[in-house]
Amino acid sequence: MSGKNMKFLYAGIAIALLISVLAPFLASPDPDGLESAASGVIEESKLSELEGQEPAVSSPMPDYAIEGMGKSGEVMAIAIGTIAVLAISFGLGKVFNKKA
Repeated sequence: MSGKNMKFLYAGIAIALLISVLAPFLASPDPDGLESAASGVIEESKLSELEGQEPAVSSPMPDYAIEGMGKSGEVMAIAIGTIAVLAISFGLGKVFNKKA
């Protein structure tokens, strides 16, 4: 990778991490669009039943937060998720970029 591409990559990573740090403070406390759309399409009784069910797979950081840590837990959860996605993307890029 050339120096210009590396600077672009580092700037992108820095922006992603900046957004992950600011997101908990800028996010709306209102229900998200998916919940609003579901309430308009699914009957209220069925929606309540679905919300009461246990998830098929439990999340390591439900609701984008680390329990008991408040806003700092939200920042850490989103930053960890961002770094994980970047690392997985980098790894997949390395695997699929190999020349045959």
